[in-house]
Formats: sequence, C-alpha cells, structure tokens
Amino acid sequence: MVDKADVFIDGGYFAKVRQQLGVYKVDFAKFSDLLCGSMERLFTFYYDCPPFQSDPPTSEEKTRKANFDKFVYSLKMFPRFQVRLGKLSRVDSQCEKCGLQTTSYRQKRVDNLLTVDLTRAIWKDNIHKAILVTGDSDFVPAVEEANRAQILTHVYYLKSANTTIHDELYTACSERTEITKQLLEKAQI
Repeated sequence: MVDKADVFIDGGYFAKVRQQLGVYKVDFAKFSDLLCGSMERLFTFYYDCPPFQSDPPTSEEKTRKANFDKFVYSLKMFPRFQVRLGKLSRVDSQCEKCGLQTTSYRQKRVDNLLTVDLTRAIWKDNIHKAILVTGDSDFVPAVEEANRAQILTHVYYLKSANTTIHDELYTACSERTEITKQLLEKAQI
C-alpha cells in the first residue's frame, strides 16, 4: 500500500517565496508532486484571496481580477486540486507621527480555511503526511492535532529578510525543508 499525502499551499506566502527566489512560473501540480516524493498526492489545497476591487472597480483592478481568475481556473484544471478563496479587506489608517493616510490589505478567512481542511484531512482523508507551504503560526493547533493523530507534518518554508517561518510552526512540524531556487526550478513551466 502506498502512503498518501495532502499538500496545503498558502498562496500569498508562496508568491513571496517565488518572488524572492526569482522563479515566477511554477507548475503547481509538478511542485506538489515533488514535495510528496514517493508518496501518492491525494489532494493539493491552494489558498488565496482575489485582489481587492473598489466599487466601482478601476480598469487596473478589473485587469488584476481577470488575471487572478485565469490563474485560479488553471489551478482547478489540475487533477486533485482544490482552490479555497478568502476575502481581501482594505484597511485605511493614518500614521500617528506624520499624519499621512495609508492603505493596506489583509487576507480574511484564508487561515481558517486551511486549518479546517487540514483538520478534516487528518481524520477523513486517510493521509500519512500533511505537507504545508507556509510560515504562519496560526496553523500550529492544526499541526499539533495532526501530530496527535500520528500524521507526519512537513513544512516547506523560506527563511529570509522578507519571508520567514514562525518558530512555533517550525518546531511543531515533524519535518522541515527550506525551499530553494533549485527546487522551484525543477517545477518550472
């Protein structure tokens, strides 16, 4: 009997990793299969948020959304891929020191979706390993639950100035591998 694995990719995190390593075009199915090694990949779950759109959206926002929709569609065409989308919220604030208005965007629901899917996979999918591509400590409780269920947890991460892995997630996972440019190049389109 072949051991099975599920792959969980935090899209925002993985985009930063690809940008920092200078490898932009990745075949996500090939990448997922590389991470699984000799194990059968049961499913890959990809998490992200559509780009923010004003009401009414600008032409630039419409273009970004159309490109995102094409990307999501291409992911859905891969066998055993599931795309889970959260929401992007706009946060306007004022700098206390200089008084300038700033705008930032925050993902909502993405971490919850990944946590729910990982926990469900532990108990329902009959997997032997959960492979995560993320650096967020929000997933530690789900990783700890997988460990209690005797499911191996393997995190792939990049440790750099702009992209990191939280220490709690690093220590909670049973296996850890830093993502390299060479790994991404093996999965290039």
